Amino acid sequence: MSQQINLFNPAFEKRKQALSAQGLLRGLGLVLAASAALVWFGARQVAALERAAADAKVMLDAREARRTDVFARFPVPGKDPLIASALGQAEADRSALQEAGQILQGGELGTTRGYADYFRAFARARVNGLWLTGASIAGAGNEIGLQGRVVQPDLLPQYISALSRESALQGKSFARLDMTTAQPPAAQASAPAPAPALPGAASAAAVPAPAPRFIEFSLQSSAAPASGAGTVKQ
Repeated sequence: MSQQINLFNPAFEKRKQALSAQGLLRGLGLVLAASAALVWFGARQVAALERAAADAKVMLDAREARRTDVFARFPVPGKDPLIASALGQAEADRSALQEAGQILQGGELGTTRGYADYFRAFARARVNGLWLTGASIAGAGNEIGLQGRVVQPDLLPQYISALSRESALQGKSFARLDMTTAQPPAAQASAPAPAPALPGAASAAAVPAPAPRFIEFSLQSSAAPASGAGTVKQ
């Protein structure tokens, strides 16, 4: 006789759990509660932003009203013609001063260092047989004129060379030369004439030597044309 043994345990069998209506209601309630919380939080944030915007608008309106009141009580003055004229005059004075400064720096009206260096240079550049009778300097030494006398014409180039070695005359040159031969005045015309020689007397009377002649010269740094410039006149 055979015996059957049942090894099936119902406790280990998979059971399908069906969602109950009560569980559904609970889940739906949780979802609704969370949505309501989010809506409430968003509404609070929107309300806070609206209040901040309203406060900012009120503050802006207050500042605009204050600005309008200030402009009404203290209107902006227009341009004063006197002030505009004074500014124009000041600008003209400034331009004039700048122009005057440029003229002074350029030496058009003279030099701020004086002319002592030039005259010392004229004195140091001495040549025996040549002497100056006049000198003129215009502006900042741009126009130099020298007048003098020389016993021999060949001494004049020596004097010009000596002048060119002076530091005060560096870069200067003479472009015009006038030379004229002159003679000192003879003996006075009122002197008594010599008595006629006696017959038989020795006619070895001393003949007076002619007075030495000299040459007058004029040196100019300007190359202005002049009649007889650079020629010797007898």
